[in-house]
Amino acid sequence: MRRHAVVLALALSSGLATVSTTNPTVSTGRQPTASALSAISLSPVEPAGQRDTTAPTSLAADPASTSAAPAVSQPVRLRIPTIGVDAPVQPLGLRADGSLEVPTGRREVGWFTGAARPGERGPAVLAGHASLASGRAVFWRLRDVAPGVAIEVRGADGSAVRFRVTRVEQHPKDAFPTSAVYGATTGSELRLITCGGAVDPATRRYLDNVVLYAVRSP
Repeated sequence: MRRHAVVLALALSSGLATVSTTNPTVSTGRQPTASALSAISLSPVEPAGQRDTTAPTSLAADPASTSAAPAVSQPVRLRIPTIGVDAPVQPLGLRADGSLEVPTGRREVGWFTGAARPGERGPAVLAGHASLASGRAVFWRLRDVAPGVAIEVRGADGSAVRFRVTRVEQHPKDAFPTSAVYGATTGSELRLITCGGAVDPATRRYLDNVVLYAVRSP
């Protein structure tokens, strides 16, 4: 499995989510750097693709968390009807320098290929911009999603996996809930991540992160 023996960490500062892993291949076959790997830039003015360097704190993922999962199609579309999200999903792998790729635009969502696929046991992690210099982005209203709301992830084979929102939280970037987001789960779960809160007037970057948690629906 892609997440076997993976050590994931997430440290948030200066508008970037950072992921580090000790798996030398993850899902891209590339050797990650020993330093923090930039995952996704989610600032109100920062161009997509810009990266930052921050020091992560480590979290070991449970290798058994996906060991019993059946084959699940790669996600290609995310739907959250209550906030008008119907967005393409693109895989986020590692660049040559060990940094994680980012969504190509403000209307796309990125799925971290080093985590579970939606529908597999374990947390599937998707991230998107809240806004960019060009305007509001796909996860602009993520903070407004209420518990109980339905989310659908479509696979490349036409299958659909449905989730039910359990909670939405907002955390300062230096207090990101790494264990809750990336820790092993007994079932299939979903995490959606973006930026939020106030904007630092000096850097023009968000100070917080918004994290949505969901569990698979029957």
